[in-house]
Amino acid sequence: MLKTIIYKWRVRVGSLAALATLILARPTFKSITLGFMICLLGLFVRTWACGHIQKEEKLSVSGPYRYTRNPLYLGNLIIGIGVTAGSCSWLVLGIFCLYFLVFYPVIINIEKQKMEKLFPKQYESFKQVPLFIPSLKPKLPPDKKKFKWSLFSENKEYRAFIGVTLFWIAMIIKIMMI
Repeated sequence: MLKTIIYKWRVRVGSLAALATLILARPTFKSITLGFMICLLGLFVRTWACGHIQKEEKLSVSGPYRYTRNPLYLGNLIIGIGVTAGSCSWLVLGIFCLYFLVFYPVIINIEKQKMEKLFPKQYESFKQVPLFIPSLKPKLPPDKKKFKWSLFSENKEYRAFIGVTLFWIAMIIKIMMI
């Protein structure tokens, strides 16, 4: 029951956390530069993953899925670290840590259960890939499946770019107003 509520409210609470971040942030040009660079790394990880994932059609085992079962969430973690670094606020760090520790274990567990049901045989061998923290060496053999921009588009990953861009524009506006 609680898991379902947490899963259902993840986006709404995340949006409120982003708004709180904008309000509580005390950015500098240096922190914005650092945070933005970290966010680019997170967006790269998400882009790489979205070019391989075929949601609920096939179990993704190529690209970043050879290193972690949850590269999209790893990308979100990196983006969150970038946002936190850019904000220069201990309160924002606290909000980010609380959000991530409350929501992501639930989200990852629900997704894991879903994949085990959809792809029971394939998921059994996929379990050798770390659940979240990536391994330095791929845990699965190379797959001939290549990155596809069409999957990136189909997965609407451009929304992450839009969200991150709008956030940094708001941070730049904020710093100019301080």
